[in-house]
Amino acid sequence: MTSTERKGAATVSTGLAPELDAFYQVLQRRRDVRGEFTGEPVPDDVLDRVLGAAHSAPSVGLSQPWDFVLVRSEQTRETFREHVRSERDVFADSLTGERSQTFAKIKVEGVLESSLGVVVTYDPSRGSPAVLGRHAIADAGLYSVCLAIQNLWLAATAEGLGVGWVSFYREEFLASLVGLPDGVRPVAWLCLGPVSELADTPDLERHGWRRRRPLSEAVHHERYDG
Repeated sequence: MTSTERKGAATVSTGLAPELDAFYQVLQRRRDVRGEFTGEPVPDDVLDRVLGAAHSAPSVGLSQPWDFVLVRSEQTRETFREHVRSERDVFADSLTGERSQTFAKIKVEGVLESSLGVVVTYDPSRGSPAVLGRHAIADAGLYSVCLAIQNLWLAATAEGLGVGWVSFYREEFLASLVGLPDGVRPVAWLCLGPVSELADTPDLERHGWRRRRPLSEAVHHERYDG
């Protein structure tokens, strides 16, 4: 079986079965969203599916070391946005010349524009003291949380939602803001909600911050220097 996709006025065959074609289209459509949120609410059943996808991610030792704090409070989001803006200024002050001018055009968050924030956390004590598979790689639990985030992101994309990962914050600030227990780390604040569109080109590439490198430069055989 093959599938087709629309590209301009032409119909292009992908040569893939429909379910594979749909999967790879979701991968390609996924974007880190900043300015395209509509602010419309996310239906409860859709949110449950998206969070369920995240919760079904693989995890080291089946520890499932993640939790999801849903933040809808306008006051909390305003407080977080002000913190993000201050950290943006810190980074901006470290730039000079062309880099500074390029960064000035880049929006780094959609905290208030999105429907809600999802704070994804990591609890290294989950499943302790003997987490199967983590004894040699301490960060395996953190990797598991990142897999949950990727599941959430892809499910949201498939549902027609946008996700923006905000990284301009200090962990201790966000942990205090949402009341995390000692030892539990905030890994991500994800802006989540319906969007007017998903951009064809990632923001950082569109604004000239960086360009993607081809797959051929990232693949090595047998050894990194091979």
